[in-house]
Amino acid sequence: MKLKLLSWNVRGANEKVKRKIIKTFIRNQRVDLMCIQETKIQQMSEGVVRSLGSRRFLDWRALDASRTAGGILICWDKRTLEILEWGEGQFSLSCRFRNVENGTVWVFTGVYGPFTKEERECLWEEIGAIRGLWEDPWCVGGDYNITLFQRERSRQGRITSAMRRFAQIVDEVGLMDIPLQGGVFTWSGGPNNQSWARLDRFLVNTSWLDQFSGVLQRRLPRPLSDHFPVLLEGGGLRRGPSPFRFENMWLKVEGFQDLIRSWWWEIEVRGSASFRLPTKLKEIKQELKVWNKEVFKNLGCNKAAALQQVEFWDLVESDRILSVEETELKKKAKENYKKMGSFGRNSLETIIKGDLAKRRGQKYGLFPPYGKCKAQK
Repeated sequence: MKLKLLSWNVRGANEKVKRKIIKTFIRNQRVDLMCIQETKIQQMSEGVVRSLGSRRFLDWRALDASRTAGGILICWDKRTLEILEWGEGQFSLSCRFRNVENGTVWVFTGVYGPFTKEERECLWEEIGAIRGLWEDPWCVGGDYNITLFQRERSRQGRITSAMRRFAQIVDEVGLMDIPLQGGVFTWSGGPNNQSWARLDRFLVNTSWLDQFSGVLQRRLPRPLSDHFPVLLEGGGLRRGPSPFRFENMWLKVEGFQDLIRSWWWEIEVRGSASFRLPTKLKEIKQELKVWNKEVFKNLGCNKAAALQQVEFWDLVESDRILSVEETELKKKAKENYKKMGSFGRNSLETIIKGDLAKRRGQKYGLFPPYGKCKAQK
């Protein structure tokens, strides 16, 4: 059994546009479980969760934010994982899962670490309590807001008592740190963005590694936030090809809806209505694939290229201070990716069926024709 887990401090998920970018990024990783920290949402709702994760096969649990601080959201694919139990603390959220494929039971804990010594002790107590509650294979992921080793800060300084306490807790509960690939640090900030640290990580116990061999922990590019997403992967489920998706940005092209209508009425299919609809939809999808390549080239490759630009400037900035010109280029790279990631997607069936419903409504006087809506007086 193999899994892909993602942890990311997104620094707030209140804005709709920001959630679209997060959703696009996470969808491209095709993860089985994601843990988002610092949602800053006081009461998580089904609607917000659906705007962040895949609409189908999704289940979730959340630790609400305190006012506008903190908040943890854990989402998973129900085709992969079945939840058995769950519990929440002040700074952590734990779920006990059973793998659908082979029945293995294991525990995931998402954490968002506090800043003060007193509150940090509360987090350590919660982690100890979870170990006492369940003895299953265990994975802990999130933003701990503390480094484990001296080398995990750009300005290394001395080993603090907080770091020693963190290391002590990790040893006491039997957790292990997996080397991070793709970069040394997971957060940056401060003047000129020159303070770097590894605050985000996955920790696992030996029995978890026994169940999920060949595990790698990798830093991913960050399209937003001052934290990098971290991916823990042992492969992930092998699924079929991704379904065709309707890109909302196509609607921004002048004359696009007229083009769809012309294709629709040009396609002649004989048979029952239940046969004609899916057959015509299949033909429309093929037309759209060709048209998309001609107009937008390969959207997936364009998004990947935009994200690579973001990653490039992050790597440069981790070595030295960016010039004014380079800072502007980094800003433009992020804006370019955000623009592409915020378009969103809908199924072609939803678009076509909505169009047909409006046509039927116009026929029976339920809706005005396109562009003919008028405010009631």
